Amino acid sequence: MFQFKHFSIRQDRCPMKVGTDGVLLGAWADAGADARRILDVGTGTGLIALMLAQRTAALPGVRITGVDVDDVSQACENAAASPWAARVEFVQCPVQEYRPGERFDRIVSNPPYFVDSLTCPDAGRTTARHAVTLRYGELCDAVVRLLAPGGRFAVILPTAEAARFLAECRGRLVLCRRTDVRTTPRRETRRVLMEFRLFDAVPDPAAPPVCRRDELVVGTGAHECYTEEYRALTRDFYLKF
Repeated sequence: MFQFKHFSIRQDRCPMKVGTDGVLLGAWADAGADARRILDVGTGTGLIALMLAQRTAALPGVRITGVDVDDVSQACENAAASPWAARVEFVQCPVQEYRPGERFDRIVSNPPYFVDSLTCPDAGRTTARHAVTLRYGELCDAVVRLLAPGGRFAVILPTAEAARFLAECRGRLVLCRRTDVRTTPRRETRRVLMEFRLFDAVPDPAAPPVCRRDELVVGTGAHECYTEEYRALTRDFYLKF
């Protein structure tokens, strides 16, 4: 079990465990006051859904849905044990087939991202880590179908895969915010946090808004020492901060 400040995550039945990627996305994704319906694609343990439930706890009427191709019973248990059980729900369904009837103001995803690498002998980890059951084009299609006009979609990917995803999004989603993540000051960028708007929602597609771009360094380089910017981003969640 992974213990956060205000909730805990049991993960013994989930192929993918709590990791830095999920925590980064849950803390970084826009959760503005205009968001009333939020969708977490590939929810797994329910971590990101619960982080967003915590961040929007003071906003009335916010509903958060996690969808996953795999069993969501452990995510349901994690939510039931949290302070926000009434605001979070989980659906076992491939997002390609998910038809909720309403669009979402925010969509987030920490998706399977290995594309050309060898798959894992463990079928559950292959589904969670490799873009086999949810390819980048299919994720983009789902976001275009499910995101409300004016909504935002946030995703985290390794650097090379981020470039591939951007290529899939061309003409359908517009990048409006990007944070390059390095583990230490001397390391190259390892992860990319990206936020998109619908291409059709941009007032002038020929002159899309300028993308806000910055950088986040997680550690100082010393053992178990973290930068102040990473502490500030995740302080509401990690016990050690």
